[in-house]
Amino acid sequence: MRIVVLDGHTLNPGDVSWDGLQALGDCVVYDRTPPAQVVARAREAEIVFTNKTVLDAVTLRALPMLRYIGVLATGYNVVDVRAARERNVLVTNIPTYGTRSVAQHVFALLLELTQHVGHHADTVRDGRWSTSPDFCYWDHPLIELEGLTMGIVGFGRIGQAVATLALAFGMKVLAYDLQPPPVLPPGVRLADLDAVFAQSDVISLHCPLTAENQGLLNARRLGTMKRSAFLINTSRGPLINEADLAAALNAGRIAGAGLDVLAVEPPRADNRLLTAKNCLITPHIAWATHSARLRLMQIAVENLRAFLAGQPVNVVN
Repeated sequence: MRIVVLDGHTLNPGDVSWDGLQALGDCVVYDRTPPAQVVARAREAEIVFTNKTVLDAVTLRALPMLRYIGVLATGYNVVDVRAARERNVLVTNIPTYGTRSVAQHVFALLLELTQHVGHHADTVRDGRWSTSPDFCYWDHPLIELEGLTMGIVGFGRIGQAVATLALAFGMKVLAYDLQPPPVLPPGVRLADLDAVFAQSDVISLHCPLTAENQGLLNARRLGTMKRSAFLINTSRGPLINEADLAAALNAGRIAGAGLDVLAVEPPRADNRLLTAKNCLITPHIAWATHSARLRLMQIAVENLRAFLAGQPVNVVN
């Protein structure tokens, strides 16, 4: 059985083992695969793993041996799942590996926006404290989280993990979800979407991307937020109208944003958010702690084993 990993570098730049997959068949791992080389590399494969390499209907028709696609991520929009189903190709994803890591990254972004640790550490390294006439200094308002309201849009596993951290910081939590859990954690209150945006000091997005919520955060909704509010997005870039957010930041209509995802990744050099005021952008790394990637690899292997045993799990088509 031939197994091909089309873009293994993101999951495993060298600090995670491929041994589990290699034990299941003749496994070839490519760090990256340009679109023009996908068919040539995967033509003889029964099993293909992809992270962000696109497997569309045209590509799938050119892979007659293919039986199984393992997406090395939670989102699986890179695969035409309908076309895969029509060709009797099973598609699985990995839904639960990075919950705590993503929640942690939410607060890494938020704490930088409120405490400016990185900026102040840089000024110390540049010698400013050594020459300061005072025993301390700060360049931005330093904001305490206790007592602020965290609005969480999308209250699934990650949203609930973020709520746990927010409560530990002494924050109040408002949550919105189309299908909220039947039992809410103590200290969490449900509210409609308009109320969450209007009443929160911090908005954290944790929604899957759908046709209905693309551009959810636009000029109108940004206009309902507090001018002192912060926006955090670690879910999907297209949830935000990026031009509207850049305009709001530059005009001071909200206080700042911390983004780990953008609509186009890597971003084009002319993306307005790259130069917007008080906008922190990290390169889609919330999921990528070593612990989370180890779990991802383990689940990928377990998914394939289950498929080979005739009892597939985490099937998305």
